[in-house]
Amino acid sequence: MAAVVSVLSRLNLVKSVRLVRTLRLPSLQLHTTRAVMWASVEEFNDAKNRLSTLKKDPGNEVKLKIYALFKQATQGPCNTPKPGMLDFVNKAKWDAWKSVGSLSQDEARQKYVDLIASLVSVDAPAPPTAPSAGGTASFETLLVTTEDKVTTIRLNRPDKKNAITVQMYNEIVEALGQAANDDSVITVMTGSGDFYCSGNDLNNFTNIPAGGIEKMAKDSGELLKGFVKSFIDFPKPLIAVVNGPAVGISVTLLGLYDVVYATDRATFHTPFSHLGQTPEGCSSYTFPKIMGSAKASEMLMFNKKLTAHEACELGLVTEVFPDGSFQQEVWNRIKSYGKLPKNSLAFSKQLLRAVEKEKLHHVNEQECERLVERWLSDECMNAIMSFFQGKSKL
Repeated sequence: MAAVVSVLSRLNLVKSVRLVRTLRLPSLQLHTTRAVMWASVEEFNDAKNRLSTLKKDPGNEVKLKIYALFKQATQGPCNTPKPGMLDFVNKAKWDAWKSVGSLSQDEARQKYVDLIASLVSVDAPAPPTAPSAGGTASFETLLVTTEDKVTTIRLNRPDKKNAITVQMYNEIVEALGQAANDDSVITVMTGSGDFYCSGNDLNNFTNIPAGGIEKMAKDSGELLKGFVKSFIDFPKPLIAVVNGPAVGISVTLLGLYDVVYATDRATFHTPFSHLGQTPEGCSSYTFPKIMGSAKASEMLMFNKKLTAHEACELGLVTEVFPDGSFQQEVWNRIKSYGKLPKNSLAFSKQLLRAVEKEKLHHVNEQECERLVERWLSDECMNAIMSFFQGKSKL
């Protein structure tokens, strides 16, 4: 849970800025053949109220469209100064509004109403799904399915960039336990929405138990140790499908996966020192082994963020795919893996991993002990407080 630093990714909206730069806003294209019957102010206000009823996060790109249309409808074309390059949040919003151009307020109001209506129409709750043949338990923070001999564990907090809560930690351990014993051949971990995972949810550190901070640190250390252990001991081939940015523990664990596939818009960030943390997920051992000590130090000590292609060149990622074809290409390949002999794959993994399993457990123990000490340090506490103070200013 040094992945606590992961939530810094919430401040890193470079992705959103990049989306805006390529944003074509198809819903904003003018259709001059339609009758000029724009949405009324009442319809606009009703759409604004309906927006608050959405249960599913529509994603950053759509939210920027909504923002741009709202500003255009209520204030007209963008006429405010451009925010600085480092002001990622406001710059993304400014770019979105500016991209609307000279669209009239009436037209923007209509586009806004239409967009909200389309979102509401697809936001209806999905019908309940039947349990799988293996009787898989239901989870609140995960979507777990088994199909074509492939068990997929999908982190399902897209509105929070799949930040890992204490509950999610426990559910992942349970899901891995079930996958280890079901009829599947391989297991896949991926994320819902635009992010793979933004690491640890810092709100985990705001729920202080009756025993105080010392008890919280000790309990967190035990939780983390058991969590990482479930990856070290997992008996089947384990594949990460990195569908977007990854931060903190979602990155450090990758050394324990057998295959890592990534979209070309994925990034890999372990900014532990920003919050007075130290590495976890056995990365203090696996990263130097995979990429060499110099590159591992640059990531784990000096917060270097890697692109997907850089991570692939260093050996952390198996293969990178274009984002447009990522899902289709990767899942077609994984489906073919599910047809391979189950026991052959499991025994092959045992041979590949058994030689270092004892070492990995020892590293996990050491990393967790160091993190408990870190969490109780003034340096760490001050860093976390600074993060929350900075967050409150957004």
